[in-house]
Amino acid sequence: MIATDTGFSRLHFILLLVLWGGATALWAGDLSVSVIDDQGELVEHAVVVLHPLFDDDWSTLEPQASLMKQRGAMFRPFVLAVGTGSTVSFPNLDEFRHQVYSYSKAKRIELRLYGMDESKTVLFDRAGIVALGCNIHDNMLAYIYVSDDPYHVVSDAQGMALIRDVRPGEYEMTIWHPDQKKRRQSHMQSLSVLADSAAVAARIEMRSSRRQQQSPASAGY
Repeated sequence: MIATDTGFSRLHFILLLVLWGGATALWAGDLSVSVIDDQGELVEHAVVVLHPLFDDDWSTLEPQASLMKQRGAMFRPFVLAVGTGSTVSFPNLDEFRHQVYSYSKAKRIELRLYGMDESKTVLFDRAGIVALGCNIHDNMLAYIYVSDDPYHVVSDAQGMALIRDVRPGEYEMTIWHPDQKKRRQSHMQSLSVLADSAAVAARIEMRSSRRQQQSPASAGY
């Protein structure tokens, strides 16, 4: 398996406003986004991004240190979203060695063989999609979404992405998923975020066949 760049694209999606019968202004301090596919099924591992359309001091939202664990011969999580300038640690929690790599344009990575309870750190200083693999275990696959925007959250197993403490103002919201049907930008939805909590649903178009990180057993290990 070769880890390659999947493209830094924006996904076509339809926002279904669920406040006051579809009001155009969203009263949100915390914004809850429910991501579903065109069959009405919940979508896990979708990256929800808010791009501000107004000037503000975003320096207080400093990049955070994050973890991409190797455990059970799998990357955990499958999709990770970080801000540009963030560092990501790659701890090996297995009793055998891993060698993490990526050929993606946003970040080329080669973490040479290292063993249990060892960790290596990578600085992600360019926005884009970074596809990860392991030279030892071909079943391992993961993605790191590196964003220039201040708000970026990955949907959970219930298809929910909770973005906390969103500053009031105008935003464009986009969604990315490794299995999105359309690779190129096709739609962008503007949101007005005001002062209270809000919830929206975003419907996205997915490919019928979705790539998943295989477990070691299914891969024959």
